[in-house]
Amino acid sequence: MSVYDKLQALGISLPPLAVPAAAYLPYVQTGNMVFLSGHIARKDGKPWVAQFGRNINTEEGKLAARAVAIDLLGTLQHAAGGDLNRVKRVVKLMSLVNSTGDFTEQHLVTNGASELIAEVFGADKGAHARSAFGVAQIPMGACVEIELIAELA
Repeated sequence: MSVYDKLQALGISLPPLAVPAAAYLPYVQTGNMVFLSGHIARKDGKPWVAQFGRNINTEEGKLAARAVAIDLLGTLQHAAGGDLNRVKRVVKLMSLVNSTGDFTEQHLVTNGASELIAEVFGADKGAHARSAFGVAQIPMGACVEIELIAELA
C-alpha cells in the first residue's frame, strides 16, 4: 500500500507547506537528508494554546501531536518534490511539550505523532529515533512543537 493509499484510508488530507512564523526555512535538505523545522500544534487554524499539567491532559495531547505530524507530512511532501513515496526513512522526531514541572508524560503525548508516522510509512520506513522534552513554554503558547528528520530516496 502506498503512502497515499494509507493516508486516504485514514481520512487524512495533507495541508500545504507551512509558512514560517519567524526568520527560518520550513525545511533544509542536504544530500538525501531533509530537516523539517519545528511545527506547532494547531486547533481550528490557530495555535493550540495549553500547558500539560495545567489545562490539557495526555490523551488530548496525543491528538495535538498527531495533528502536528499531519502538518509535518505536508511539509515533508513539499520537501520530497510532491511525492511522499520518495521517503526512504523517517530518521528522528524531536518533540517539545509545554508542561509544568510536575508533568512527566511527554513521551506519551509524543506517541500521537510517532504512532501516526509509523502507521503511514510502515514499520521499516516509519520507525524512528525520538526525543521528547518537557519545556516551560513554546512559541505562541502552543502545547506541542515537533521537528522531523527524514532520508529521501
